[in-house]
Amino acid sequence: MSETAVNAEQVNQQSSNSSGLSALEILKQQDRESAKRAIAARLYQHGVRQEEPVDLSYVVREGESVEPLTPESGNDALEVYRHSTAHLLAAAVLDLYPGTKLGIGPALLDDPKGGFFYDFQRAGGERFTPEDLPKIEKRMKDLIKRNLEYRRVEMPKAEAEKKFAEMGEPLKCELIEEKAGAQVSCYTIEGTPFVDFCLGPHIPSTGKIKAIKLLSIAGAHWKGDESREQMQRIYGTSFFSQEELDEWIRQKEEAEKRDHRRLGQELDLFSFSDAIGPGLVLWHPNGALIRKVIEQFLNEELYRRGYSFVNTPHVTQSELFRISGHLENYQEGLYPPMTDKENEQIEYRMKPMNCPFHIQIYKSRQRSYRDLPQRYAEYGMVYRYERSGVTHGLMRARGFTQDDAHLFCTPEQLVSEVVACLDLVDFVMKAFGFEYKAELSVRHPTDHSKYLGSDEVWTMAEDALTKALNEYGLPYARMEDEAAFYGPKIDFKVVDAIKRTWQLSTIQCDFNLPQRFGIEYIGSDNKPHQPIMVHRAILGSFERFFGILIEHYAGAFPVWLAPVQAIVLPISDRFNERAVEVERQLQSEGHRVQADLRSEKIGAKIRDAQLKKIPFMLVIGEREAESGAVAVRDRVKGDTGAVSVAEFSARLKELVGTRALQT
Repeated sequence: MSETAVNAEQVNQQSSNSSGLSALEILKQQDRESAKRAIAARLYQHGVRQEEPVDLSYVVREGESVEPLTPESGNDALEVYRHSTAHLLAAAVLDLYPGTKLGIGPALLDDPKGGFFYDFQRAGGERFTPEDLPKIEKRMKDLIKRNLEYRRVEMPKAEAEKKFAEMGEPLKCELIEEKAGAQVSCYTIEGTPFVDFCLGPHIPSTGKIKAIKLLSIAGAHWKGDESREQMQRIYGTSFFSQEELDEWIRQKEEAEKRDHRRLGQELDLFSFSDAIGPGLVLWHPNGALIRKVIEQFLNEELYRRGYSFVNTPHVTQSELFRISGHLENYQEGLYPPMTDKENEQIEYRMKPMNCPFHIQIYKSRQRSYRDLPQRYAEYGMVYRYERSGVTHGLMRARGFTQDDAHLFCTPEQLVSEVVACLDLVDFVMKAFGFEYKAELSVRHPTDHSKYLGSDEVWTMAEDALTKALNEYGLPYARMEDEAAFYGPKIDFKVVDAIKRTWQLSTIQCDFNLPQRFGIEYIGSDNKPHQPIMVHRAILGSFERFFGILIEHYAGAFPVWLAPVQAIVLPISDRFNERAVEVERQLQSEGHRVQADLRSEKIGAKIRDAQLKKIPFMLVIGEREAESGAVAVRDRVKGDTGAVSVAEFSARLKELVGTRALQT
């Protein structure tokens, strides 16, 4: 029995002997100090931790136990805290603007827009403006000072519908009709007009909220449906301390400086066009060049590691995705079907992923165990429908290029293939200067209802991934109930230069698609067997990875990636001829070099080069022209002295060859 289970069992004895007590009363019996810091409670039933926390007012039943949910309890605590802050926002809005209709107000944990939002519909068609935010925030702080109670009220469904109808809240009535059971839980904040249909849990009182900030206003539609009511969404955030909030604000300001959409325009990397449509990227020469460098880097490494590159069509008959299950499970994310001109019974779809295509390549001939593993890699353009209001630069696009691969192997080969994938992830992430964390996502320990496949196969796959992680010596967090429905997986989260976390690489075991498509190999026993399919992506998609890279480097790409590695700057027109000679000499040796021959002062040329974040500036004046040297200026270190062109070329080759992150 685990330590957690033992503790829960010990607590359970206390709670069983204290029937009828609230969670807070039981926590006080355990440890008064931790009870003071609790904002909610984790619930255990017969020693098994339940998924959702409960209010501190929750009455503990026979066979149940609780432990405190405090600010140190991670995302579970933060979600309760921010959800409660969203309710506080709604209470303040109703207080200031009577007649406002309420939408929804969830917590957000990793959204750059904020830590929570609430959707509103002002009376009489009035609109919130940014000038309203300080007034609303002040009212929220007034309510915090009053330390008002969050109170849970339960009532029959019919009574709840009647109550919200009388309050003039039709959207809440709609939610209750759709989502509520026989009993409906609602929350109020004492002393305010706020009442909300909500499952909770919430903090005990407004005084628990220590640091808040309202951030922005955005348009929204009810349930994200553009045909439904227009609403306004107020974003905000909250933290357990003012110090945490201040640090988040500093990081947000730094993130805004690094915003890939702004830098993409300033550095002429990519753009979008209304004439083409939202979320469809146009790669400019500078951006396309960087992308090609990344592709070449990956190509060389994948060939070295035994991969074969394949290419597949952009469209296919819908039947392929019906077999794979994507039509059933991801219908809303797919583009509508296109009808065959010669046979209207046949539908085609833009492909949303590559895996079913790679299966068709595998199935094109009979495979033997001697042929395995097969490793198919593709930089495949895929298309997924994202609402125009959801697209976000390169980070969330409608058309993007997956750098995924699919490995077909025998059960005996699975561990070694996963170890090789782990090594590939490590190699690539280090090349770009990323630290990363690994997470092993497995099934729920007891409830297997939503997962496909037998317990035997799942155990084999989870054991193989665990063994591979341990064999490679990679620390990881085990994530219960986070597996894909078709198999366990390893996810990698990289940490960028300003300590933000991004989900990038993934390694996933799949025994569902091989079964659906009936793929086989002939084993050493001359009998057919089902291979295991491993989905693996390193970058995730070129577009999103490129956006993350821009922000990680703040647009200042290392020399091996920079579209222009050096720029030659003659201090006057009479040195232009020499500047062109240097440009051509360095270009002939494989370097990406340009000469700035404009009739501008040298100071202006240097400033322009700095703004373009070019790693090196090679200044040529009288002395350099006579000696055949260049005066080197580093974009970070400044002037570093004069060297011969050959010497500078050798230095550049070393930086590129070692993929140095710093000059």
